[in-house]
Amino acid sequence: MSNGFDSRRGGGDVPFATTLHVRDRCLCLHAQRAARAIARRFDEVFRPLDLKSGQFSLLMALNRPEPPTLGPVADLLGMDRTTLTANLKPLERRGLIEVRRDAADRRSRRLVLTGAGRALLAEAVPLWERTQAELEGALRPFDDPDRLRAGLDALR
Repeated sequence: MSNGFDSRRGGGDVPFATTLHVRDRCLCLHAQRAARAIARRFDEVFRPLDLKSGQFSLLMALNRPEPPTLGPVADLLGMDRTTLTANLKPLERRGLIEVRRDAADRRSRRLVLTGAGRALLAEAVPLWERTQAELEGALRPFDDPDRLRAGLDALR
């Protein structure tokens, strides 16, 4: 690293220059900040539907010709099964989804989008489309890593 900090040595303080370097260059930090900003934006848009951005993504992940099992949904959403199960509970209480045993494999559970869940998705999709287009428009000028980081920061 060019800031004089050797990450292989043990102990000692991390120079403030390293803190600034990480703040300015860390893709993870930039992505996390942008993800939070994007989620807040969608949360605001979905508020009239009493829906959070993560719930929208989860409902959309269930919108398939055949109800999926936990594994593929967890993989799609990048979460473990325990977290997915916790996130399903509020949607189940609202009657938006049902968790059913798989007829072919009684150990598996299928995640079924109910009629109410489909209706809510139908209301949410136009809101998502408008907001998604706005976000993509804000990113259009950025096409290399520095510009992309700046673009992600612009969405905060």
